[in-house]
Amino acid sequence: MADQKTRQQRRAAERGRGERLTSQPAKRKGLSPVALAAGGIVGLVIVIAALVGAKLLQSSPKPAKRTGLVPASVVHDVASVPASTFNSIGAVPGIGGIANVGGTTLTQGGKPVVLYIGAEYCPFCAAERWPLVTALSRFGTFTDLGATHSATNDVYPNTPTFSFYKATYQSKYLALQTVELYGNRPVNGSYPPLEKPNAQQNALIQRYDPKGTIPFIYFGKYLQTNASYNPQILAGMTMPQVARAVGDTNTDQSVAILGSANQLTAAICAETGGRPASVCASPGVTAAAKHLPKS
Repeated sequence: MADQKTRQQRRAAERGRGERLTSQPAKRKGLSPVALAAGGIVGLVIVIAALVGAKLLQSSPKPAKRTGLVPASVVHDVASVPASTFNSIGAVPGIGGIANVGGTTLTQGGKPVVLYIGAEYCPFCAAERWPLVTALSRFGTFTDLGATHSATNDVYPNTPTFSFYKATYQSKYLALQTVELYGNRPVNGSYPPLEKPNAQQNALIQRYDPKGTIPFIYFGKYLQTNASYNPQILAGMTMPQVARAVGDTNTDQSVAILGSANQLTAAICAETGGRPASVCASPGVTAAAKHLPKS
């Protein structure tokens, strides 16, 4: 009887964790940040931070200054997660949101490209950078990652995160293209611009997500256009706290971030032809790959 009660309590706890990690985030309203940056599809309405309103069209704020760099301890914690930890998390039901768009893989220098487009103010981008940085660190090395947070006056305010603005990435398996559209601190009612998508990147946006949703993460065959888990689980935390929690599989942060990282890794492995095998053939990644959409 006691064993049955324990099993019931464990299942109830698992259901509760699933609801915390995957509950629907609040909707955003406003103008597409990608449309505003690209200049070709202004006026399309999507869900983004409420503060980004008509003033973005009326003013031209100065370019944002770069944020500070991520502490070395944070980079180390997310870049050195043991394979056994990834494998223990495996595939997490409800985590993800990747779509199969059947796209063509971009190449750069003979290597497949992962394309990320987001903005520093965006809380959903903030949440998704954690598993993306963790996944990409399995294939290569980042230099000069920025430390930032989402906007203070948006949903899920001050979500701690990385910034790809002026960061570099080296890998023998793939190339990374990143576009951080705007900063996170409004100036006269507008978020200052950081970067713009180039013509090729803008063409992909218009083809696969003309509303300009961010984050926009393109893997060729696969596309992610939202946070893969609820940003609320990062509320009130610092970057070092999140990074330490990632390595503790008893935390919600570890389950969400590593569960998503396994799925993102599986999408990347589809581009790299399964290389490196030590990553792509690992139990955690192969389990997550089974949850990638077939069509």
